[in-house]
Amino acid sequence: MSFLEKKSLISLMTGLFLLFFVSLINLSQGQAGFTIVELITDVWQPGRIQDIILEMRLPRLVIGILAGGALAASGVLFQTLTNNPLASASTLGINSGAFFAVVFAAVFFPSWLAQFSFLVAFAGAVLTTIFVLILAGKELNPVRVALTGMIITLLFSSLTAALQLLFENETGGLFLWGSGTLIQMDWSGTIFAAPFIVIAIILALLLGKSLDVLALGEDMARSLGQSTDRLKFFAWTIGITLAAVVVSVVGVIGFIGLIAPHIVRLIGITGHRQLIIHSFLWGSVILITADSIARWIQPGQEIPVGAMTALVGGPWLMFLAYKTAKQQKRGEKTLGGTKKPVSKKLVYPILAVISIIMIYVSFSYGGVAWASVDEWFSPIIAEFRIPRVLIAFIVGVMLAISGMMLQGVLRNPLADSSILGITSLGGAGAMMFLILFPSLPAAWMPVGAIIGAFLALVVILISAWRNGLQPILVALMGISLSAFGSAIIQILVVKADLVVAAALVWLSGSTYAKTWDEVQIVFILFIVLLPLAIYLTRSLDAIAFGDELATSHGLNVYRTRLVALITSVTFSAIAVSFVGTIGFIGLLAPHMARRIVGFNHLPLLITSSLLGGILLVAADFIGRTVLVPKEIPSGLVVALIGAPYLLYLLKKTK
Repeated sequence: MSFLEKKSLISLMTGLFLLFFVSLINLSQGQAGFTIVELITDVWQPGRIQDIILEMRLPRLVIGILAGGALAASGVLFQTLTNNPLASASTLGINSGAFFAVVFAAVFFPSWLAQFSFLVAFAGAVLTTIFVLILAGKELNPVRVALTGMIITLLFSSLTAALQLLFENETGGLFLWGSGTLIQMDWSGTIFAAPFIVIAIILALLLGKSLDVLALGEDMARSLGQSTDRLKFFAWTIGITLAAVVVSVVGVIGFIGLIAPHIVRLIGITGHRQLIIHSFLWGSVILITADSIARWIQPGQEIPVGAMTALVGGPWLMFLAYKTAKQQKRGEKTLGGTKKPVSKKLVYPILAVISIIMIYVSFSYGGVAWASVDEWFSPIIAEFRIPRVLIAFIVGVMLAISGMMLQGVLRNPLADSSILGITSLGGAGAMMFLILFPSLPAAWMPVGAIIGAFLALVVILISAWRNGLQPILVALMGISLSAFGSAIIQILVVKADLVVAAALVWLSGSTYAKTWDEVQIVFILFIVLLPLAIYLTRSLDAIAFGDELATSHGLNVYRTRLVALITSVTFSAIAVSFVGTIGFIGLLAPHMARRIVGFNHLPLLITSSLLGGILLVAADFIGRTVLVPKEIPSGLVVALIGAPYLLYLLKKTK
């Protein structure tokens, strides 16, 4: 037996043993408790234990094995097709596209979803794949593919959340399922999924040798007589089928397709047939283990298994992102902007007038009727509408300043608290304080957000500082942190037993139900931080010309970067603690400002601030008036604008 054959045998035996072990644990878990010994002895006899195992727990176990294996096998295919170690159904946005299609059908075509759930999910997955391939370009650069997939995920996730909030009755059962759950009430889901998965795996194995040749490069494959276009078409179809059937039965479960193939490669398995077989096995082990851990953490209550896989997958993606980004050429990233700025004497008054008009309109119109200035003092407007509008403006200003400073100090056009994972971990920190210390007043919420946000900053600094805070590495680390933070938030939402609508509002970001006390707190914190941000603008101007030139003029570049990062993260964390995980303001406002006033950071700060306030007030106004009496969280409105803009920005960035 050769060395490679021994490795393969050890991998298979170890995987099978672990799968058997965690399967026993999984079957013994649940509200109707019994030990593994009772399970082994009593399952063969008619009675309570046999009924529970055969009707509920065994279907759950089998679908978990099939789903984990299918996602892992699809990951192998996607990584080969894109030549991208970061590729999987989750990182390419395929899962989110499939889930959006399911939610869309549940709202507008429920009969279609009932009869053709797989075809609906498959259509969404195909649509997403086409978007990613078009936007990523012909070269399929690994980093560009990963960033495109992330942005597509944000876009479809925002659309999905909007549908869930607007049509709560029609989509009420999809929240937990959308986070990934293996709950099965009978064998119907397993019976439906098994033929698709088995046939797709067999077809993938038949393509194994051809995929080995394709992995050598398309030119080499063509020179050997291979029809690469036809091969890629079949391989994409198989991979999408595997991902879509999993989404249609158990919901969105991420990172299995990322983790399992890399574990198998680390073991030393080579050749696509072996990779698919071993990845299928280890994907099943990972998913069943994650499900068992989730049920152990919260007995009797379902924690989304998709969130558990993200907790493991986030750090794993960080490791892979670090390796991938180090192999990319650094390049000089331009922040964009005009070389012929508009006069500030013209810009500032215009933006100030627009701000006043937006605030006036938001105070006066609630979606049904206009209110005169005298009516502003009525309880409904004075106690509910005016505080939320003021909070929206101040938070928009803070997010814009945070984004402007992050882009300046990192020289990264993609830098924003939402892209870098700061918003996500800040939201997790704030929610943790909310759940762990429910008696604390609202003034303590920023503390949890600041802790979470600074944790994200520390991770980014540790991982990227040695590489000079390489823009693409920072962005990839942010993707990982965002996934990790979102997983924590999902687990906390379920653990705290929040209602679906409230959870979605928090996850999306909303200015709803703000009070005058909160306005005072956020305004005081803003006033305290603003002078420091203004003071740093001159240093950021110097850094814009390069570290060497700035140092030659006596600037301590590293200290300036650190202070600026701390300041920007604090702005973002405070904003998140008051309105939830609103993103993209810090990306949109500075880019718009640069195209108006150019690169100097003081006018950029003023212009970005006003634009950020206008954007969030406008988003809040649209969200509460366009479909009155229903509300769309302002974070979703911003995301629906920001995600397409980010795709445009990424398309322009070379």
